[in-house]
Amino acid sequence: MASGNSNKCKVATEAHDKEDALLSDVFNLTMKMAVSASRNRDNPVVRFKTPEVLERELNFGLSTDGVDNSELLHICEKVFENSVLVGHPRFFNQQFAGLDSYGLAANIVLDALNVNGHTFEVAPVLTMTELAVLKHMQKFVGYEDGEGVFCPGGTYSNMLAFNVARIKRFPESKAKGLYGLPKIVTFCSQQAHYSAQKNAALLGYGEDSCVAVKCDSHGKMIPEELERKIVETKNAGNVPLLVTATAGTTVLGAFDPFNKIADVCQKHGVWMHVDGAWGGSALVSKKHRHLCAGVERSDSFAWNPHKLLCAPVTCSALFVKQKGLLNKSHSLHVPYLFQVGKPYDESYDIGRKLVQCGRRSDGFKLWFMWKAKGDSGFEKVIDRAMDNAQHLIQALKKRPNFRVLDDEPEFSNVTFWYIPPSLRGRDENEEFYKDLAKIVPIIKHRMQKKGTVLVGFSPVADRPTFFRMTCVNEKVSYEDMDFVLDEIERCGADL
Repeated sequence: MASGNSNKCKVATEAHDKEDALLSDVFNLTMKMAVSASRNRDNPVVRFKTPEVLERELNFGLSTDGVDNSELLHICEKVFENSVLVGHPRFFNQQFAGLDSYGLAANIVLDALNVNGHTFEVAPVLTMTELAVLKHMQKFVGYEDGEGVFCPGGTYSNMLAFNVARIKRFPESKAKGLYGLPKIVTFCSQQAHYSAQKNAALLGYGEDSCVAVKCDSHGKMIPEELERKIVETKNAGNVPLLVTATAGTTVLGAFDPFNKIADVCQKHGVWMHVDGAWGGSALVSKKHRHLCAGVERSDSFAWNPHKLLCAPVTCSALFVKQKGLLNKSHSLHVPYLFQVGKPYDESYDIGRKLVQCGRRSDGFKLWFMWKAKGDSGFEKVIDRAMDNAQHLIQALKKRPNFRVLDDEPEFSNVTFWYIPPSLRGRDENEEFYKDLAKIVPIIKHRMQKKGTVLVGFSPVADRPTFFRMTCVNEKVSYEDMDFVLDEIERCGADL
């Protein structure tokens, strides 16, 4: 018997040694091919390959028997080799970038613990860190006695706000649903994030019930137009439930006039939600927090630290001004999970406030980063991004073959066109800009295939497709900005 146990222990030890060796190798590979590689500007941002090529290079199929460590390590190498390095200082494609070492360290801790953050019982320390960072962030939002919770993305945060607004207005709808309610109408600007429409559809209000409000030339919602739409809704016998105002629109980075929108919402008894997923981080900068003036008058506020604060994806939070509404809207009596009589205050069970049950303690990542950087460290991140955007604007103005949409952008979004040789000297009329729009994706795709730069593009309103650069990564230098413009000119020289 003793010999049998000894053999079992020996086999278990050998298995653990094998697993530990793989973990060590993968960690070293991560440091080499993600962390260090992102810091070297000579490395490509991406080694672009089509799905067909990737199918030939990697074996994506699964089988009955597993593979050994050498094959697994080879797979990891291929994953790193063929993935986008969002920490690279020449990645400008989306509103997330950078590779924060403190955030990565916190992610490793979370992955190692692999715990569900729905109750204090199983995630005691992680729960405390989440509540602590939410309380700290809430001070910046300006909610004196509100509450917050981390969510898996900004769309989800906005969805919960939509749901809380309905249950606040129609408490019986939590149990009975939409049956018997009047038609519910929500509002957002023409340049708001698409989640406003998506969530209206998802929650049963209907996609068509999300009314788009006109914006001015800078992409800001026009309060007078909002009030006109609300009055029309009331006159039709429908209920104006919620307005989504935006702090930093996705394309232009515009900030809606929050105080004026709050006046309209207060006058008509409408819930005011602010989607600050992108621009909410301006709150931590003394120099730029004025952009969010008035958000403290809102009823709810969404904020994505995984964007401009560079926390690892995902890290998103929703704040509600009135304490208790999240629990009232989403809690259920679940005796096998949220039991009565636990040896701690049951309000620490965060899952009571949410629709989801399984969840990661994403707040820990931000708390750990905030511990390392402090308010002043995050303030530098915001100020650096804004400073880089201003440098890019000035550099564009000095180059005769570029045109900017807005030479005084509010935030770190920079939008522009490049004029190739074939279009120079033409009258810069509507047709001219339509032709410029055709050039943008060609140049973007050339840079993507070279791997030198990743830059996004988009149209907006009546303005055809243009380059949209979002300045996020604090490691970006003025030289990187100039390199992007040089690269655009190189890739467009024969057009």
